Amino acid sequence: MKINVWLLVLFALPILSYSQRTIPKARQGEVIYHVSQRSFYDSNGDLQGDLNGLRQKLDYLQDLGITSILLLPLYEADCYHNYFANNFEKIDAEFGTMADYIALVKAVHQRGMKIYLDMETQYVTSKHIWWKDAVGNLKSPYSDYILFDDADHNVPATMVFNLRELRSYDGTVIPITTVNLKSRKVLDYNIGLFSYFLDPNKDGEFDDGADGFRLDHTMDNLDEKPALTNLFEVFWKPLLTRLKQVNPAITIVAEQANWKEYGFDYFEKAGVDRMFGFGLQEAILSFNKQLLINKADTILGMRPPGKDQLIFLENHDLDRFASLEMNPQKQRVAAAIQVLIGGIPSIYYGQELGMKGKIKAFGTTDGNDIPRREAFEWYQSGDGKGMALWYKNTGEWWTQTNIKANDSISLEEQKRDPASLFNYYKKLIAIKHSYPAFANGRYENTPNDNPNVYSFRRISGQETALVMVNLSDQVQKATVSSSVKFSRRLLGDPKQYGQTIELKPYEIGVWLTK
Repeated sequence: MKINVWLLVLFALPILSYSQRTIPKARQGEVIYHVSQRSFYDSNGDLQGDLNGLRQKLDYLQDLGITSILLLPLYEADCYHNYFANNFEKIDAEFGTMADYIALVKAVHQRGMKIYLDMETQYVTSKHIWWKDAVGNLKSPYSDYILFDDADHNVPATMVFNLRELRSYDGTVIPITTVNLKSRKVLDYNIGLFSYFLDPNKDGEFDDGADGFRLDHTMDNLDEKPALTNLFEVFWKPLLTRLKQVNPAITIVAEQANWKEYGFDYFEKAGVDRMFGFGLQEAILSFNKQLLINKADTILGMRPPGKDQLIFLENHDLDRFASLEMNPQKQRVAAAIQVLIGGIPSIYYGQELGMKGKIKAFGTTDGNDIPRREAFEWYQSGDGKGMALWYKNTGEWWTQTNIKANDSISLEEQKRDPASLFNYYKKLIAIKHSYPAFANGRYENTPNDNPNVYSFRRISGQETALVMVNLSDQVQKATVSSSVKFSRRLLGDPKQYGQTIELKPYEIGVWLTK
């Protein structure tokens, strides 16, 4: 690895240990902001969202109540989403420099926040040194770093979905192949690469390092390839074990490749700390009480001790919820369940504004996903300083943009409206941070007698909270167990008749209980 080159840059930066800093007191509970940095805020006028732009907007994230930031991949790549690396060891120049990255990480830590990096090292492009040196060269030191379809190493293996190339939104054709995760050299390389991002200056203090990683498209048998079986045991578990020796406090979240799976075997066999609650995301969006109960009982109730789930409505691979559900009341119901039900809420950038975006078929290109990854809407006009409109005038994803002026979907418009979705998210997140029951309490289904009302408790020590949600567009009455003794109402204005609660259409009631 060429990490020493980076260290020359880092030694020029002022090093200040944690013991010399005043770290703000952390809020109770964790709330993640999942951001496509290319689409967030442009600090230098080139229309590309960048690391300095993200650092300039940390005040905004803290005001919203965010405690952790999850980035998309940073490494050098031809794809705008930065998956499929040309070079794992270089930060994409459009995002900035390594010094900019270190400045961001330190600024995040100075605020008592955390930062997670998205890593996918299972594939490389034809520009990567492993491909360039190993293809057609059996004597290459990288000869077993990637897979081949032939004995002479002239034909690199296919990638996911048996593709050999990806067509990018700008017309670029990108050849991609699969990395040989069974190679001990590849494992050692990954240990070095990930460890570097945990502690770039190797001083053991971690103020300049990531707090963990999101492992994209993680599988025990990568893409069902016969050559890449049993990877939990031979690759992922050894990698994660070594990383936790570098910093035992890190958090590892893995994305299960099969979104229909709960991913519990990842906890046991690969040693990850968190998985993605895809099933609960499906249940929240369904507004179906029984599905919510079933998925929450499994995903939240059956997770192993010390493990957790990321609870989300949107991410960079999914249609935005506001495009699937136009009703603003239902948007608030989904937000309340996501933030208050348990696990670790992960809010996709712009979700708090109700930004829209659905995948569209513009051809065989990764431009199809751009509507899900458009620029964060800072201004009422849809344009202005810092707007990261990197895809401007590049195709139909631009001419059919979801960004419209004066549509109430911008931070400028919503900050000044107390009834806005943005301010509702702030209220929900403030509740999560303010009460241990919501910050870290366990989930428990609380039965009631109405099939349209979903109710659950969060319990932490002596504190218990109750949430009741009307999933319908009609007034509903629901009676909960007599063992529930209401104490203090935190959200909503439902009518209360002893143990019977009357909820307006799509109303949410939240109480502390005795």
